[in-house]
Amino acid sequence: MLTPESLAQIDRELAKYPADQRRSATMSALRIAQVEHRWLTNELIEFVAGYIGIAPVAAYEVATFYNMFDRKPVGRHKLTVCTNLPCALSGGADAGKYLQQKLGIGYGETTADGRFTLMEGECMGACGYAPVMLLNNHSMCSHMTPDAIDKKLAELE
Repeated sequence: MLTPESLAQIDRELAKYPADQRRSATMSALRIAQVEHRWLTNELIEFVAGYIGIAPVAAYEVATFYNMFDRKPVGRHKLTVCTNLPCALSGGADAGKYLQQKLGIGYGETTADGRFTLMEGECMGACGYAPVMLLNNHSMCSHMTPDAIDKKLAELE
């Protein structure tokens, strides 16, 4: 269900913890699986749980609690705009509106071509760089003015 490369990455994460605390690698293992598959199916969550040696419910608890995990298909590029109050007041709300207009979708939607999913996010801990946007749960983009958004979208073409 996962490539040998992904399994090797999970093995490296498991090696960080004592054998009786393999559950500690759950977040990392799910992240690795999501990077490969772009979202977490029930089967994939259960596979990861079995691979790291925990009960499936323990993996489901993590996958459903954290908003970094996608439980339904998302576009190739997931854009999460911080709309928490400090960012919203510093241009986050405007950045979100601009992206919705530019992409022709609302929050929680994916473009028809499957390239972009737009999400609304909570505090990303970067208020001084507002408005901020998280790209594919891994890359923080700061000062997302309309020009900066246009440049980022062009890079993702």
